Amino acid sequence: MCHTCQVTSTAFSRPVCVLGIGLIGGSLLRDLHAAGHPVYGYNSSPSGARTATNEGFDVSADLLGTLHRANEEGALIVLATPLPSFAELLDALAEHAPRCGFTDVASVKSRVYEMVRARGLESRYVGGHPMAGTAQSGWKASHQGLFDGAAWVITFDHACDTTPCPEWVALWTDVVRMIAAVGAEAIPARVSSHDAAVARVSHLPHLLAEALAITGDNGGALALSLAAGSFRDGTRVAGTAPSLVRAMCETNSEALVDALDEALSLLNDARAQLTGPHPHLQELTDAGHRSRVRFEARSGALKDSVSPIRISARPVLRVHPGGPGWERQLIQAESLGARIEVF
Repeated sequence: MCHTCQVTSTAFSRPVCVLGIGLIGGSLLRDLHAAGHPVYGYNSSPSGARTATNEGFDVSADLLGTLHRANEEGALIVLATPLPSFAELLDALAEHAPRCGFTDVASVKSRVYEMVRARGLESRYVGGHPMAGTAQSGWKASHQGLFDGAAWVITFDHACDTTPCPEWVALWTDVVRMIAAVGAEAIPARVSSHDAAVARVSHLPHLLAEALAITGDNGGALALSLAAGSFRDGTRVAGTAPSLVRAMCETNSEALVDALDEALSLLNDARAQLTGPHPHLQELTDAGHRSRVRFEARSGALKDSVSPIRISARPVLRVHPGGPGWERQLIQAESLGARIEVF
């Protein structure tokens, strides 16, 4: 893994227990295992658990047994199952692993935080969301290196709502260190800011991809035979399991509708410009090109480079968790889209 962009210490003492070993959870388990960090997991499918076990990983299909083990060891629990299963898992975690702090990898944070607060678990929770993935899902789709250089959101609402206890600060710090251990970059954001942002750059692209896939398919055999790179790239995430897309988009509907309205306004303007006496698209194409250039600059992509080394272009702030004014530093990092390093 590439750690050239992350100097935060990756050393933390508690083992990691991953509940759900699909694409994200499975890749996290693989990376931590490869780094030599104590990690084990749970999978609801006995056959999936056996497959992972046969590959040399410590995975069980016994949820209660896994939670009891995590509680005895004081593990950091990672919720990596689909969002609809969270309520049941949170109830089980509250009852059977009361000593454990936990994080998650769900793509929507407000709904998760509501469920956490409803159970009085906010002092044991740090939200997370790795901005990495593919259109495939399941253990077989997981692999080492998925998170190299990826943004990984870490929430901090609890620190803004109250003065957090030292145990929560230590948990938050360990989540940052876990993120660094798998080569990702920790980017702080409050839950509402996160959901508004991902509605634009993650959830809306899914809707656009579905619509583009349908439009292309409606063109018949000839259209599909002629479809090449732009259609393939534009529809890639339409290959995601529909249930996963629905879980993401439906639980972030308010923010997604705002982003969708903005996109529809742009498309309606383009339509009007194409139906006039002198069809033109200069405004849309020029603005879109400038936006793409800004994205490439922020993502740190090196155009035409064959080097495997990724150089981060995200600004960086150093933070001392629990120190004076650290919440204001995190809010500043959120406003800048900055990655953080802890010391």
